[in-house]
Amino acid sequence: MSDIPFGRFFLPGPTEVRAEVLQAMLQPMMPHRGAAFEALYARLQTGLQVVFRTAQPVFISTSSATGMMEAAVRCCAPGKIVAIVNGAFSARFAHIVGACGRDVDVLNAPLGESVPLDAVRERLQQGGVVAVLVVHSETSTGVRTDIRAVSDLAHEHGAMCLIDSVTGVGGIPVEFDAWGLDFVLTGSQKALALPPGLAFAAASSAFMAQARKAPARGVYFDLVEFAEFDLKRQTPSTPALSLLYALERQLEAVAAEGMEARWDRHRQMAERTHAWAEELGARLGEPIGILAPAGGRAQTVSAITLPERARGPDVVRRVAEAGYTIGAGYGAL
Repeated sequence: MSDIPFGRFFLPGPTEVRAEVLQAMLQPMMPHRGAAFEALYARLQTGLQVVFRTAQPVFISTSSATGMMEAAVRCCAPGKIVAIVNGAFSARFAHIVGACGRDVDVLNAPLGESVPLDAVRERLQQGGVVAVLVVHSETSTGVRTDIRAVSDLAHEHGAMCLIDSVTGVGGIPVEFDAWGLDFVLTGSQKALALPPGLAFAAASSAFMAQARKAPARGVYFDLVEFAEFDLKRQTPSTPALSLLYALERQLEAVAAEGMEARWDRHRQMAERTHAWAEELGARLGEPIGILAPAGGRAQTVSAITLPERARGPDVVRRVAEAGYTIGAGYGAL
């Protein structure tokens, strides 16, 4: 792998990490209960608030994004949770609800699509729903869901909206404050182009108010404790300090580029990828294209369809022989 030139690693995650970001991880350790760490934490907050477009604290967890998915569920008010499932990772979010002993109602969508808003509205009208779970960018299918519309619909019926934006935040527009969102989580190893091992989440004041009343929040992912330690510019548990050094370096680069420019760059890359796949299919007369429908495609990950005679693992192998790393199909794909 060390012989592969930079710019040839295209997994949905982990994504490639720039050398200067990796180099930042070599800085020495420091006490995580001291002034130097608190200053670092404050700088990270400033950068993460730019990314999430919020004035709220952005919680930093030494975990995968799955940890913050569990935090969202454990810190949610008691009652039924509706999970919008349109792929492997939204199914995982729904599974976490059940694993935490919560009542979950699953709304399924066909592979490569998102659940229609009318179906969500119909379920919410039945009452008794405290929260709706939705995945912004379903990594397994490359489908993007309109999280603002889902969030607004949930609010109309008195429910919270808990959003997995693991392959969204940093590459697809997310306006936490302007859109009135309740809870948005992501991981370090996707559109933020960092090593795996960190998860981030922003929570509204309304979400945190009901979290303080939620029973069985657990310990490691208790967001109320995260909020209390944020006031001291600290994390509840020992953080992955080396990863925080990398985060600081990458946030500097993100701020220098600007979020609008970053979103636009990802949009252009997605459009180029989609056009290439569709042009290839037309030229060969084969069903090669993009699984997600136009207008509902993520701009950070694309699921490319293949004709019957081609196998995903064979394509991945041949591409690897040419010096590139790409991902094979995930879950049902």
